[in-house]
Amino acid sequence: MPSDPLPFDPHRFSAAAAHYRAGRAPYPPLLIRRVAEAVMPGAGGRVLDLGCGPGQLAIGFAYFADEVIGLDPEPRMLAAAAEAALGLTPNVQFRQGSSYELGPDLGRFRLAVMGRSFHWMDRSATLAHLDGMIETGGAVALFHDTHLEVPENAWRKRWREITERYASGDPLRERRHSETWVSHEAVLLGSVFCRLERLSLVARRVSTTDSLMERALSMSSTSHALIGERANEMTAELSALMAEVAPDGQAAEVLEWTALIARRP
Repeated sequence: MPSDPLPFDPHRFSAAAAHYRAGRAPYPPLLIRRVAEAVMPGAGGRVLDLGCGPGQLAIGFAYFADEVIGLDPEPRMLAAAAEAALGLTPNVQFRQGSSYELGPDLGRFRLAVMGRSFHWMDRSATLAHLDGMIETGGAVALFHDTHLEVPENAWRKRWREITERYASGDPLRERRHSETWVSHEAVLLGSVFCRLERLSLVARRVSTTDSLMERALSMSSTSHALIGERANEMTAELSALMAEVAPDGQAAEVLEWTALIARRP
């Protein structure tokens, strides 16, 4: 399935990097374990975290792999990842690079994972490159999270109205949300990694209002780099909203985390 890639900007998340780990909901260790057990039975093997950001998946998979390589084009993300992994997972390496630099010099992998990063790549070309890097029986896994339509998430509607108003000037976001955007599933089904399996986990968590401000600033479409001083206006609006709906400074939210595992037939 042909897919028109978004323009590559290696430093799109430069300003957002400082807010990412504090703001984004972490991937559940149980979901990471289930993916590892499905693709790497008996443990071992090498894992590539492509577009690793601050290293959430790379660190999580390090407990199941022989070696993990985290690849990201943004130095500030890599610095955050290295700091988070310090003293925890010595079998993780973080390197500057992107999906546009995949090649045999990285070696072979049992599993390539991507968390909230696949849409920034030339997806078809990336899968074609990974075909030459993923071992027989190995897989690609795309991680994602979404808020469910449940009462605990009622505040999210007003939250989205505010953030989407400030993000509306981002043409790349508009493309990803347009009717012409090709879904990840369609791209995978048109590639060699066309045997798909989805694992999911639903859980309730509590976030502080401070961490939710960090989350808003961790989105590239609403980062200081893209909207400038309007980011301060946005967080002021969001703070007023959360003071109303979560006066104790804590907001419950229910998320579904998914891992879409793609294998060769």
